Amino acid sequence: MTSPTNSGTGITTVYKVTGMTCGHCEGSVSQEVSAMAGVTSVEAVAATGLVTVVSAGPLDDEAVRTAVDEAGYELAGRA
Repeated sequence: MTSPTNSGTGITTVYKVTGMTCGHCEGSVSQEVSAMAGVTSVEAVAATGLVTVVSAGPLDDEAVRTAVDEAGYELAGRA
């Protein structure tokens, strides 16, 4: 499990999400996580199950879990 990194443009955290299989899945997860306060960008990749989130500050993992759940997928943890 890796820690978030601060790139100067925000904090980048990579999460592992299970159940994504296509572009629609990626869009659903991205939309829900993007709606979180402080999130500036989200990249979800179904092929790897990785979701890269850039935020202005640290994110609460449980809040991310809730957003992923709302999209219909499961947060396995940080990658």
